[in-house]
Amino acid sequence: MKSRILLVLSLSVLVPPVIGADEASTEAIETVRAFHQALVAQDKEQVLTLLSPKVLIFESGGAELSRQDYAGHHLGADMEFSGATTRKVTDQQAGQEGDLAWVLTRSETSGTFRDKDLDIRGVETMLLRKTPDGWKIIHIHWSSRTRKSD
Repeated sequence: MKSRILLVLSLSVLVPPVIGADEASTEAIETVRAFHQALVAQDKEQVLTLLSPKVLIFESGGAELSRQDYAGHHLGADMEFSGATTRKVTDQQAGQEGDLAWVLTRSETSGTFRDKDLDIRGVETMLLRKTPDGWKIIHIHWSSRTRKSD
């Protein structure tokens, strides 16, 4: 399992991803979009449905090691943040190898969250696995910085 994920990550660096190149990539992108829409709508059930039970989420040096871990810790704050801010995708690329897909996204987020004005540039990597129930997110890596530091 770990070697397959490493292979996909290596491919995502070595092989230029193609935007919507095939149906699998399009479905993976739609799953990622549905995840973000569910965060904005504060639809906890839908967010959790799109995540694999064993999802790994990395952000700001921290890690959520399962869907249950994420639900019990950062999901509430992520939904609150997403509902209070506006996120604009500036670039999104996807690729697929077998039952694994990756979606690489660059975005800009602005708004006010907890009385703080934000202007953020972010990058996101999501790995997804095709299951009988559709694409499930198995890994998320988020990184961001203020746009003023560009």
